[in-house]
Amino acid sequence: MDKELLALLVCPLCQGKLKYDRDQAELRCHFDGLAYPIRDDIPVMLEEEARVMSVDEKLNKPTLQDSGLSKGQEAGIHKPSA
Repeated sequence: MDKELLALLVCPLCQGKLKYDRDQAELRCHFDGLAYPIRDDIPVMLEEEARVMSVDEKLNKPTLQDSGLSKGQEAGIHKPSA
């Protein structure tokens, strides 16, 4: 994605800033909780094409897979080291 284009684009609903997720090929609005797809390097800025983000995505929390932690570690359960 072109950096200049990214700087110009805003959420079509709230006119807020969008975060570019290169791995998912999406532009995300954390306020509205929508992720707009990028297809063939073209952002699709239509509400009906947007994906509804999960609560963790909206809060910008890493998922269990992203964090590299086990379920016990994420819950704060620590095993004593020997």
